[in-house]
Amino acid sequence: MTEKPDWTGRRLEVEIGPVAHGGHCVARYEGRVVFVRHALPGEVVVVEVTEDGGGGFCRADAVEVRTPAPGRVTPPCPLADMARGKDRCGGCDWQHADPATQRELKAAVVAEQLQRIAGIERSVEVEELPGGPLRWRTRARLAVDRRGRPGFRAHRSHRVIPAEDCPITVADAVPEVTGRNWRPGAELALAADAEGELHVTAIDHKPQRRRGRPVARQVRGGGVAREAAAGRPFEVSGQGFWQVHVRAPETFTEVVSAMAAVPRGAVAWDLYGGVGLFTAPLAEQAGPAGSVLLVESSQRAVEDAVGNLRDLPQVSFRAGSVEEVLDDGSLDDPDVVVLDPPRKGAGRRVVAGITERRPSRIVHVACDPAALARDLGLYREGGYRLAQLRAFDAFPMTHHVECIALLEPDE
Repeated sequence: MTEKPDWTGRRLEVEIGPVAHGGHCVARYEGRVVFVRHALPGEVVVVEVTEDGGGGFCRADAVEVRTPAPGRVTPPCPLADMARGKDRCGGCDWQHADPATQRELKAAVVAEQLQRIAGIERSVEVEELPGGPLRWRTRARLAVDRRGRPGFRAHRSHRVIPAEDCPITVADAVPEVTGRNWRPGAELALAADAEGELHVTAIDHKPQRRRGRPVARQVRGGGVAREAAAGRPFEVSGQGFWQVHVRAPETFTEVVSAMAAVPRGAVAWDLYGGVGLFTAPLAEQAGPAGSVLLVESSQRAVEDAVGNLRDLPQVSFRAGSVEEVLDDGSLDDPDVVVLDPPRKGAGRRVVAGITERRPSRIVHVACDPAALARDLGLYREGGYRLAQLRAFDAFPMTHHVECIALLEPDE
């Protein structure tokens, strides 16, 4: 039996190939694939292997750049400095690339996933959101190390890298919690709302009481974030879902509304509707004679949505999984469906539950290009084609990208 190789800790000089989904690029060495972080296509770098399971690939970090790519820059965050080696923060993937290069890399990933998974050949442009690549993040989660110091985890590790600030998070949010010690092993959830209030929740995963159940304690702010988008106020639980980029709610609402174009008096569904961000403009398009159904699995989010949309009687609410709600044969067939599923995507059961109802338009919001491509393939099986796609750099410095797709029935 051939012994499996283990290159962990070994240093290799490699030429970097194309970008891949997940915040790394692909290189090859002695017939094996090396997934390299902190490098750019076309560079010659020295890497250190960080993980090797002995198969056809291993993972590595760039530790020295011999031939830099034109898009390489000095990372704006000291925790992303190459000199830190394994002690780099794992939260950002592309701090070593200028913003235009980051968007080009993300566009290449989206296009590759569409082609490889869904068989869709399409050029992709990733659009910049207003505000630049720093200080855009309104939500953050920090971990606390064994000495009580808050910070961020290293890549693919539970190890905590202590931090003083985070340049992609809105100003003054992270320093509010890094200047003191916390219970070791806890997590800190931060939410900076539209009114400038910072909400901090300490989550204790090992409480002395109530074994096995994390205990959340509000330590700053009222626990209810006050947001705004599309000319409306929204209230969201401090730990509830809201788009993290400060300009994303407004931008995404405009795009979703334009793609949905709900006719007056029509029926629309907003699946995975959260606190009603997209439901509100759908209801205004449908008008008093129309109807919009919001479906959301989080009971707290549904309660928030009911309060946020109390002035829109044409909206109804269902708390429960989308899969189970779609099995209800008493629902009115929709003219338009909007869905914003979690990172794993919608999946076969949900897509089939939508396409079987034959809406005239489906607007699918996705934060993972691989899951989007899989779902687009399922829509095609159900008789729908990709009519329009827009991609946004809603997570600068990271590998994440937000896509909004419009699907229409095949002619």
